[in-house]
Amino acid sequence: MTMNHRTPVTVIGLGSMGRALAGAFHDAGHPTTVWNRTPAKAAPLIAEGAVLAPSVAAAVGASPLVITCLTTFDDTRAALAPAAAELTGRALVTLNSGSPAGARGTAAWADGLGARFLAGAVKNVPAAVGAPDTLLYYSGDRTVFDEYVATLEVLGGDTVHLGDEADLAALHEMAVGAMLLPALVGFFQGAAALRSRGLEAAGMVRFAGKWLDMIKSLLPVYAAEIDSGDYTDGASSVNLFLAGAAHDAELTRETGVDTSWTAPLDDLVRRAAEAGHGEHSVAALTEMLKKHRRTV
Repeated sequence: MTMNHRTPVTVIGLGSMGRALAGAFHDAGHPTTVWNRTPAKAAPLIAEGAVLAPSVAAAVGASPLVITCLTTFDDTRAALAPAAAELTGRALVTLNSGSPAGARGTAAWADGLGARFLAGAVKNVPAAVGAPDTLLYYSGDRTVFDEYVATLEVLGGDTVHLGDEADLAALHEMAVGAMLLPALVGFFQGAAALRSRGLEAAGMVRFAGKWLDMIKSLLPVYAAEIDSGDYTDGASSVNLFLAGAAHDAELTRETGVDTSWTAPLDDLVRRAAEAGHGEHSVAALTEMLKKHRRTV
């Protein structure tokens, strides 16, 4: 297929992820227009043949498919405001962080301007953009996804449409993203403990990877327990985790490592045991978290 048969694409926002997205489109033969508040960030892409638009309005007007990669939904709307008239009839795909409410608000804003809206998320690092196993999920106007799926798959081979509700991608983004910081801080705590003995953190990488593989293998089991509401047949009980909480204090005394960040987690486990979930699967902690939902 020649370049003339490739969908023209505009990418707005050229941080590390935005540059990776634009590069992937260009490398796949799509005529690629870019815009960034700081034009200098576009230099490597321009050198490869992408076109730098002189304004955000010109960037939006250059392509039927407009991809934004800014920090938040508020940032996206603010950046596109001068191009509001150009959005009519175009497909707008946002690849940024933000809340479900932010996605819904941006969808309504885009709809009011006559744009077709799709919210999405890239579930990997910039270097992985374009790889066959890189996951991107989208939600919103299904006609946009169906029309441009072949173009969007340039960004990653695992491309999914979650549903017509515009906030589903943001909801999944936050639900999955909630795992990141606790997992990383757990690794950092372990690294600090090793360094207190003069050992290298690199020595635990292989073992931590195996541990994460084990956790991954348990996720379908826990998901089934949560969806059914039946926690009675768990292999790892709440009481087992409750007993393990004492080890954090011992680690602090022995290594001087600050383990206070685990206190809320230990409290969650304790409250689950007190609520009668002691012998149940640790997935029963979900019920404790659900009890803290507040009506807005």
